[in-house]
Amino acid sequence: MIFREANIDDVEQIQRVRNAVKENMLSNPNLVTDQDCIDFISVGGKGWVCQTHNQIVGFSIVDLKENNVWALFVNPNFEKKGIGRQLHDTMMNWYFLQTQNKIWLSTDSNTRAEQFYRKSGWVEVEINNIREIKFKMTYQKWKKC
Repeated sequence: MIFREANIDDVEQIQRVRNAVKENMLSNPNLVTDQDCIDFISVGGKGWVCQTHNQIVGFSIVDLKENNVWALFVNPNFEKKGIGRQLHDTMMNWYFLQTQNKIWLSTDSNTRAEQFYRKSGWVEVEINNIREIKFKMTYQKWKKC
């Protein structure tokens, strides 16, 4: 497996991974456009992918403008192989080299993602609705993880 920075040519495969997930599914896949991905990986933040045999099987994208994790997803066929952990840690290390501003994310409750973020040191700050939890991470907390 190869982990590398995402580029514009990766967007089609990134979208394929995003739409293949079984948890945190988009209610309408058209809400996240190719242009959104391009903007986040080339203008407003940065992204990383995990690739095996020329196929992207996971990706993460962080947004520096809004100080949030925009996306972190792994193809269900490649879960439990450490891909999400490496993408997460690479993204977070890069983020905190750019800024010491706290970062936030949201995810559906009662999911593997929720447990992943809790184990990674993220702190719950609110429940946005019945299904979604908002987490934050500070620079100081990340450095201790």
